[in-house]
Amino acid sequence: MQKRTLGRPGLAVSAMGLGCMGMSEFYGPHDDAESIATIHRAIDLGITFLDTADAYGPFTNERLVGRAIRDRRDAVIVATKFGSARKETGERIGIRGDPAYVRDACDASLERLGVDHIDLYYQHRVDTKVPIEETIGAMAELVRAGKVKHLGMSEAAPETIRRAHATHPITALQTEYSLWTRDVEENGVLDTVRDLGIGFVAYSPLGRGFLAGRFKSFDDLPANDFRRTNPRFQGANFQKNLDLVAEVERLAKAKGVTSSQLALAWVLSRGDDVVPIPGTKRVKYLEENAAAATIRLTRAELDRIDAIFPVGVAQGARYSDMSQVHK
Repeated sequence: MQKRTLGRPGLAVSAMGLGCMGMSEFYGPHDDAESIATIHRAIDLGITFLDTADAYGPFTNERLVGRAIRDRRDAVIVATKFGSARKETGERIGIRGDPAYVRDACDASLERLGVDHIDLYYQHRVDTKVPIEETIGAMAELVRAGKVKHLGMSEAAPETIRRAHATHPITALQTEYSLWTRDVEENGVLDTVRDLGIGFVAYSPLGRGFLAGRFKSFDDLPANDFRRTNPRFQGANFQKNLDLVAEVERLAKAKGVTSSQLALAWVLSRGDDVVPIPGTKRVKYLEENAAAATIRLTRAELDRIDAIFPVGVAQGARYSDMSQVHK
């Protein structure tokens, strides 16, 4: 697995990361043993950029990742997040970015992960009640204390990113990006991070699994799967988006690869400053995803993909509540 560099002076990470969220919540049943095996296999394959958050579980995903890396901490880059506050019961409290919360959240994440520092610490969502300078200022204190090495943000708007970066260098911005979610190309986010020298981490590069071609009907989703409430998986939107997946499958078949591999190869083609973090909790899918790093798309293939998947082509909003993104 090749390396890519996020930000300046730079954090070297594997060109593809591993999103660990679904190992603990949101995407149906989970198996900790299989998840840990998946993380270990990822490391063996050179995928050493692991993404988690305190909100996943809640809290259980950080503990899971911590157990998985206990005897191989030096082999991985650990990224986690704070700000989407939840109780142990799972109840959502809201978005918090006040300095006291930042400090407490970091200490709690360090303990759950079982590490003495976090390689990349993200603000999960922007707290509009707190000036971004105060939140980033508190995060900068964590850097000076040696608890955090690099700072990141997630789903932030261009002006917020600029104000944050002026307070302390931001290494990476994490936002959804895939064949059916290309709004960062038009809303100024991608241009902004490139202007500032900030790396871009693409979450949900497989459209929450939709682009992998594994869903043919709404009933294919597990009963407790959050995608059942996602607008893109609802009603008429589901069928229209399924038609897009059929296009992915045709392109992939012509290339001799899987739908997942084509979708990931496209994200990887967007620039050396872009690092996708597909999530999976199974070794077989991890291995399939990892192979996408070797696929090169021709100019003709990229043009064909652009024609089929322009910005805004997917039907339905990314979330049922879009109020927490691009702030």
